[in-house]
Amino acid sequence: MKLILLRHAESLGNVDELAYTRIPDHALPLTAKGRREAAAVAPEITRLLDGERPAVYVSPYLRTRETLRLLDIEASCERLVQEPRLREQDWGNLQDPADQEVQKARRNEFGHFFYRLPFGESGADVDDRVAAFLSDLRQRDEAHPETVLIVSHGLTLRLLCRRLFGWSIELFESLSNPATCEHRVLTESDGKWTLDRPFAQWRDSPDGETQL
Repeated sequence: MKLILLRHAESLGNVDELAYTRIPDHALPLTAKGRREAAAVAPEITRLLDGERPAVYVSPYLRTRETLRLLDIEASCERLVQEPRLREQDWGNLQDPADQEVQKARRNEFGHFFYRLPFGESGADVDDRVAAFLSDLRQRDEAHPETVLIVSHGLTLRLLCRRLFGWSIELFESLSNPATCEHRVLTESDGKWTLDRPFAQWRDSPDGETQL
């Protein structure tokens, strides 16, 4: 099986944090730059699909769906599923900017994996739903394509890799999100997964664990 993981293109929330105070996270659209990013990465995604008709799983958030639409591959998909378990970490409803700064500081002190946001989720909560998605994918029916495209969010994609590779929490917390419209390719052979290239790290993992 081959998994192509793609983070959504630049959205309004990436350039204007106050957008979260007036627009629900799930409804934030792409920026003009984001639409250009998605169109620019489309040929590379087509190349990686290599003529296969993939199964596509996309977060139901607007920015991920818009990114997928601009890839212009939906007509060639074997199946297309909006998968809520691949959504962004829930930070609550419309956000208060002052409180969000407090929550970010507390999360940095406590740890991104275990800190639960008030009215939202912890990284561990996202990890649980990603694990459930992967469990269903492993139990796929025989007609399910071997090539899978997942269009999701930075933290969600990092946690998906953490689950597949069994990375420690310390290593996960040392990794940076992929850039907008950045992709990774995961390939399974004889039950072993490989990653085409590592995620950027902002520090070495305290436990000495590495990605590859």
